[in-house]
Amino acid sequence: MAKSTGRTDTADGTAVRPAFAARVKETLVRAAQEHSDTVALSSSKAGSKQPRRARLRLTRIDPVSVMKTSFLLSVAFGVVTVIAVLIVWTILGAAGLWDAVNTTVATVVTSGDQASTFDIRDYVGMGRVLGFTLVVAVIDVILLTAIATLVAFLYNMAAALLGGIEVTLADD
Repeated sequence: MAKSTGRTDTADGTAVRPAFAARVKETLVRAAQEHSDTVALSSSKAGSKQPRRARLRLTRIDPVSVMKTSFLLSVAFGVVTVIAVLIVWTILGAAGLWDAVNTTVATVVTSGDQASTFDIRDYVGMGRVLGFTLVVAVIDVILLTAIATLVAFLYNMAAALLGGIEVTLADD
């Protein structure tokens, strides 16, 4: 659609702008025509509306952001692990498992009048188990953070050679 300049030429060649009301009317007519064209186009597509698709390629992952994210997730995993071990050990103690183990060992080990001094809590007490779990959780945080960062570097090198992972996103 050709756009009107909004000027008219007089006989002597000078351009005269039309009145303000005429310009407003022309603009409104043009806008109404564009709107009706858009509505007609969208109504013809309404029955066969296809979702928009975008094909994107993941070519680089920032190793620092991977390191930060993996650190936070592995710390959360470590905290969950320590709390889970604490809950399990508390439930086992409340259920009387440690006393039952001590009684069983005492009946097997002792002979005659000798009393057994064996106590399972000396070997797998709450303090020892939580300490070991805490050490494992700290090692887990360090290893998971280092491995995730290394994987990000390796992905960046592979993506530089191969082009990265292609992802197609669709708008429903």
